[in-house]
Amino acid sequence: MKVYFHDDFYESYCADPAAAPGRIEAVVQALRGKGDFVDAVPASRTDIIACHTDQHIEHVRRQGLYEIAALAAGGAVQAAETGLAEPCFALIRPPGHHASSGSAWGFCYFNNMAIAITRLKRAGKISKAFILDFDLHFGDGTVNILGKFPWVSILNPSSSDRARYLKEVERTLPDDADIIGISAGFDNHLEDWGGTLATEDYREMGKMVREASERSGGGCFAILEGGYNHRVIGQNARALIEGMET
Repeated sequence: MKVYFHDDFYESYCADPAAAPGRIEAVVQALRGKGDFVDAVPASRTDIIACHTDQHIEHVRRQGLYEIAALAAGGAVQAAETGLAEPCFALIRPPGHHASSGSAWGFCYFNNMAIAITRLKRAGKISKAFILDFDLHFGDGTVNILGKFPWVSILNPSSSDRARYLKEVERTLPDDADIIGISAGFDNHLEDWGGTLATEDYREMGKMVREASERSGGGCFAILEGGYNHRVIGQNARALIEGMET
């Protein structure tokens, strides 16, 4: 499986937990030998401005974070493009699902998923998209940007019961999407902030998404969002891509 990554993601670009030293290293270590690492390239301003206002983009630039945020968004775009043909994973940061059109919070700056999905739509490569966001926190930015479009469906599962959570995912995944994008936040793991999901649950959700994409005759991809226990985030990411490969 292709894994989109760049050495610049090792940079601790701010003091947020998403940028903490050791976090991205833990995932890289878990995926070495499992994924075919490909260098991420920055998203174009055209792709970014399709989802964000000029004022927000300049605010991110003034913080000195434009380059790293654009690189993360670009890795997501590459993963979405590849995902049309084969499952893949974007090992990127900063995360993005709390970035709305004109503002951002929660360690996010640009909405990586929204930028990737709208790029596919503008290029005429998809007619319908589905986003599964299993991060602990509701992906309000993704809903802000994409929720108004009838061609996009978004699921943020909310149950604190493992079985019900997985059942909701299984029941809601579509049979008619051209692309399924996973906003893969691992902070709802039993040993992370949320304390709900086991490692094998990420493998199971990856398998569900792959099977749904096959039923749809479409593709699938995943991008990294949250997850802050460095001891388990790597094994959770590995479990997800193993499920997507099944």
